[in-house]
Amino acid sequence: MKPSPRNLITHLRSLSHSGLLLGASLLVPANQRAEWRREWRGELWHVQQSCAPGGACGWQDERAMAAFCLGAFQDALCIRRSNFENKPFFAQSSGTPGRCLLALLTMLAAAYALALWLPGVAAERGLWPRKVSPNLVFIERATSHSLSAPSITPRQFRSWEGRRQKYFDAFAFFSVSAEQVASPSTGLHRKANTALNVARASANLFTLLGLSVHLTNPLLPDAMPEIVLSERTWKTQFAADPHIAGTIVRFVDRSARVAGVAPDGSLALPGRVDAWEFPPSAGQLDPPFGYVVAHLTDEGKAEMWANRVAINASQPDGTEDDLLGIAIEEWRPSPINLYLFAVLLGLLALPAITTVSLGESSLDSQQTSWWRKLVRWSFFSTKIGLLFPIIYFVSFDLAYGDRSLGREGAIYIQLISTFSLCLFGMRWVLKDQRQRCPVCVRTVCHPAHVGQASWTFLDWNGTEMVCMGGHTMLHVPSLPTSWFGSQRWLYLDTSWQFLFAGSTRPIP
Repeated sequence: MKPSPRNLITHLRSLSHSGLLLGASLLVPANQRAEWRREWRGELWHVQQSCAPGGACGWQDERAMAAFCLGAFQDALCIRRSNFENKPFFAQSSGTPGRCLLALLTMLAAAYALALWLPGVAAERGLWPRKVSPNLVFIERATSHSLSAPSITPRQFRSWEGRRQKYFDAFAFFSVSAEQVASPSTGLHRKANTALNVARASANLFTLLGLSVHLTNPLLPDAMPEIVLSERTWKTQFAADPHIAGTIVRFVDRSARVAGVAPDGSLALPGRVDAWEFPPSAGQLDPPFGYVVAHLTDEGKAEMWANRVAINASQPDGTEDDLLGIAIEEWRPSPINLYLFAVLLGLLALPAITTVSLGESSLDSQQTSWWRKLVRWSFFSTKIGLLFPIIYFVSFDLAYGDRSLGREGAIYIQLISTFSLCLFGMRWVLKDQRQRCPVCVRTVCHPAHVGQASWTFLDWNGTEMVCMGGHTMLHVPSLPTSWFGSQRWLYLDTSWQFLFAGSTRPIP
């Protein structure tokens, strides 16, 4: 006898409900599992009788029964959390200052360890002592919107280089393009047909930037272009070969000799560059547009305002062009300066999302002695002191952990992450401090709502929380009014102690 479709649907529905309740019971401690499974099955039977007394049910009834089964998971998680917190150790340490500080110290240690482990972060940290010369500027068109887009032609560069300048005494040019490596050379551990972002630059670029790189004399008969690999390319494409210097790399239309390796980020220049190529003569630099780095004279430095200088230059065809010199320090600000700037913005924006007051009123001088006040404010200061290093290392890990982001991307990520972490981190610090008992500095708990919203201007309406040490009760208004604008502490006298017989009441 074949079962009817209706009976089959009912059987499948029953199996699915039983499976959900079984899964929820697995989250309950083993000694309570069977009892809660029977409890949920009994309640499910009542739900089924209420929704579908005759066995037939609609879509709304199905949703109601499924919602009950899913609600069993919430019950199970609540039971598990309550059982975990009622264990002797966790019941004593829950909400304590030591547990809070331990969590912050763990986060700080994890962020610092990650900063030591990530190669990009370690490379960036190693570059902090190197200072960029304040006399170095990028030259770009005044109409250009970003230094990421080159705007100077090689013809302009050669015309400036060949004439005496008023504001500058040295120029360097470079342009970035994708180059295909035709075939691997002997001894190299890389794949053929590798595409590299090669920056073709004038020979004085590294000297102008203050980096000591010795290149072959271009006047020698066998002089060929030389390249300096980035550290990342040297490690990923050439297997960190320590004998890479002098090796010939063949591109599609030319060959170049490897002169050395430059640490990642040490040049403080725009663009994601895998290798720097130095042709024997500046005449071989023939891209449509490129970047120009210039060194200011004393007269040019005097004309700088806000790390910028306006330039009116003559073109080779006799026309005038409006240019702008931007200090390299502004293009590549140090991580410390970025961090301090973003933290300042976060602190200024903090009052917009939370009150900066701790909401204390009517302090009991007998319970809050000078020693307890010192402990409370020391705990508050320690939280802030741990928060800011956490923000610094986390933002640094996010910004420089991925080297493919480039210089501009890393700067934006560090600014945004530092600002966000500072803003919401300080919000958490203030909120956490407002919910800590002024006597024992433990978090108040067991929130209970009192009153109704319609009685706000007639009677008390808000949330009450109690300190499990039996010291205080916290009143937080739902809607601040002229007579109850901020939270208040009610200090409990000895008549309340019988309610907290199982709790340890610290001596103030």
